[in-house]
Amino acid sequence: MKTNPEKDTELHDKINRETGRVKWSELDRHFASGSVIYVSEELDLIEVALRVAHDDKDSITAWMAAGTVAKVSDLQAQTWTAADATVWASVVSPFVLVQPEKKQLH
Repeated sequence: MKTNPEKDTELHDKINRETGRVKWSELDRHFASGSVIYVSEELDLIEVALRVAHDDKDSITAWMAAGTVAKVSDLQAQTWTAADATVWASVVSPFVLVQPEKKQLH
């Protein structure tokens, strides 16, 4: 892509506005098509979505190697379905990036 992800505040803001909480069950058809990507709680979902939008292969490859970004596994999907889980979701076509809600530290 032409622009630098660190300086693309317009796209960052757009992704941020379009990211929201959804019930995992609403993503069934996307999961079935293989387009749902897990983002670990230790990463910033908006930053990952921005890097995916910019096709930042180096960052994505590093995250995948570390296991912090991956296709949602069948076990994850089953667990979230059984728990009627809510996840954070961000669409970067053709992908839906999802991140479990962070645990509250009360």
